[in-house]
Parts: sequence; structure tokens; C-alpha cells
Amino acid sequence: MSRYLQVLKLFWSTAIAAELEYRLNFAISAVTSTANLVGSIFSLFLFYRNGYTFQGWSWQEAIIVLGFFTLLQGFAATFLAPNLNKIVEQIEKGTLDFVLLKPISSQFWLSTRIVSPWGLPDLFFGIILIVYAGNQLGLKLSGYLISLIPLSFGFVVLYSLWFLLGATSIWFVKIYNVTEVLRGLLEAGRYPIAAYPAVYRFFFTFIVPVAFLTTVPAEAMLGKTQFIWLFGAGVLALVLFLISIAFWQFALRFYTSASS
Repeated sequence: MSRYLQVLKLFWSTAIAAELEYRLNFAISAVTSTANLVGSIFSLFLFYRNGYTFQGWSWQEAIIVLGFFTLLQGFAATFLAPNLNKIVEQIEKGTLDFVLLKPISSQFWLSTRIVSPWGLPDLFFGIILIVYAGNQLGLKLSGYLISLIPLSFGFVVLYSLWFLLGATSIWFVKIYNVTEVLRGLLEAGRYPIAAYPAVYRFFFTFIVPVAFLTTVPAEAMLGKTQFIWLFGAGVLALVLFLISIAFWQFALRFYTSASS
């Protein structure tokens, strides 16, 4: 474990040093994140401006869901998207050979090699939204701490989905359209799952588990969730993570190296 932590420290320090050579990108990213946040809040405001509320969700509670969504967006932009793109690039160029020869898990290498600071504004804004709305509702520290459990499960679920898509690039190198479909589906997490009709609620809970990414953490924070949902989120995260490992090992059987 200590060896992996040392490797992770080396990965991230070199990646951040390389990215900070283009500091203007961070300013552009901050402006873009601000604009996206304003647009998200405004779209939510359009629902609530005339007294309408999503079933069982007040304005502040819906803001908490939006905060978790923004937080997950930042997580994806910081850790997932840069590495997913690199998986495709490694396979296209045949440099995945060098990764597979390293005395370290290839999935760990491909999942953590790059970290991008351009997602930090979304992480920051997500935390601000959650803390602001939580204070407005008078939530205690215990509520914030409990929400970290399903939120961590949400991170694992999101990572597993992204990596599963990345692994398919061994067969289908051009997977960018598929990732855009996933991004579009995950946009549903911007609002509480109660905002959607019953059919969509089923789809975003059991087919594409968007509800476990934003609504369940928000419900845990607000004291609305039941233990079965927290347990289900943990089981889902573990199962998807194990599937991502097994699927990557299966996909490697079909990888044709640059030297073969």
C-alpha cells in the first residue's frame, strides 16, 4: 500500500506541475464553472419561482442535490475524464504495452496517472452550495458526516462506470460519443429524483444509478433516507467496482499490442 501511495504522490505532483504551465486554463475553467453554476441555479429557480416544489423537496434541499451534482462534476473533471482520454490514447498509439509491463496494477496506473486542477472550481462550488443550503436548513455536523458515506459510494460508482467505458476502447477506439451519452444521462442528477415521472425514476435508480450519485447523499444529509438505500448504495459501488476489475482483465485478452 505504501508503494502505491508513493507512486500516487509522484503521479499527481508531476501531473499538476505539467498542467500549471498553462495557468490561463485555470482561469477559463473557473469562469466556465461559474457560468454553468449560475445556469444550473437559474434553471432550478424557474421551477420554484411560483411556489412549485418537487415532491418533498424544498428550495434549499434541492440546492443540496445540485451541490452534490456539482461536486461529482468536479470529481469527474479532475480525476476521471483526463485518465479516460489517456486510456484511448494509449490504445491508439500502442503505448499501453509499456503500462502492462510495469510492476504495478495497470488499472491503477490508467485510473490515477493524470489529475487535472481544472475541475477544482466545481469541487469548490459544490461544497459551497452544500454548506450554504445546509446552514439555511440548520443541519448539524452529523448530517454532513453521514452524507460522506453515500457520497464516497457515489464516487466509486461514477469511477466504475467511466472505467467500464474506457475499457471498451480496446474494441471500439472512438468511444467519445458513448461518454457524451453517459454525461447526458448523469445530468439527470442535477435535480432530486422525485422531479421525474415514475418510469424515469425507475430508470435513473435501477438502470443508470443516477439517484445513488446525488439524491441518496442529499437524503442522508437531510435525514430522509432509509438504511436500505445506504446499504444498496454500498453494494452497488462494490459490485460495479469488482465488475470494472473483472471486465478490464477480460478486455486485455483481446488487446493486440503494438509489438505483436
